[in-house]
Amino acid sequence: MKTYLEPEELELLEEAATNLRDRLLIRLLSHLGCRISEALALEVQDIDFVQGTVTIQHLKTRFDFACPECGARLGRSHAFCPRCGAKVDQAVMRSKEHRRVRTLPLDKNTLEMVGEYVRRGGPLFREGRRFIFGINRHRAWQVIRTCAKEAGLGDLLNPETGRSRGVSPHRLRDAFAVHAAKQDDSGDGLRLLQEHLGHANFNTTAKYRKVAGEEHREWYEKLWRRNGQ
Repeated sequence: MKTYLEPEELELLEEAATNLRDRLLIRLLSHLGCRISEALALEVQDIDFVQGTVTIQHLKTRFDFACPECGARLGRSHAFCPRCGAKVDQAVMRSKEHRRVRTLPLDKNTLEMVGEYVRRGGPLFREGRRFIFGINRHRAWQVIRTCAKEAGLGDLLNPETGRSRGVSPHRLRDAFAVHAAKQDDSGDGLRLLQEHLGHANFNTTAKYRKVAGEEHREWYEKLWRRNGQ
């Protein structure tokens, strides 16, 4: 069973879409490698048709636990506060929002598709904002699953858990990352990929190199290639 979608399978997925909106959704997820939440939050003003770029805003909420006495940060298993020593019967949960912005290039064909979609009146006005896609996360998943079924694409294998999974929006992001890692798996290439994908941790990006190149097996086989062994 395959672990990721190949570029030609992404083309089949896009061809299975019955309207321009769904085609554009698939194209942005697979050619831009953005998260589904980022794609659905895109506004027309985020697209720079002159420079050929798109501005992505990623908002992530993180929850921390704190001591109710002194406010020190706690782990989930703390029974006593490491700062003030107070017994912790119930920690205070607090949320922190992290907003990161990155500007990404768009290839010519994708930019033209966005332009055509805008000219046709595809974007949705809501609360004074002009969103590219006027659908929610659940509907976006339905679009990808339906198109995958029409394109005859089967389940994919999760290399970390060994379990199979259907084609979903995040699998298109994975496909972009693996394709990029196959084209350039150098240190500079992976750092650019990390920046493009918006990964805070480099190890998250590096896993795509392993999936793309099967580097462990290649390393092992090189050990025994000398003298025809």
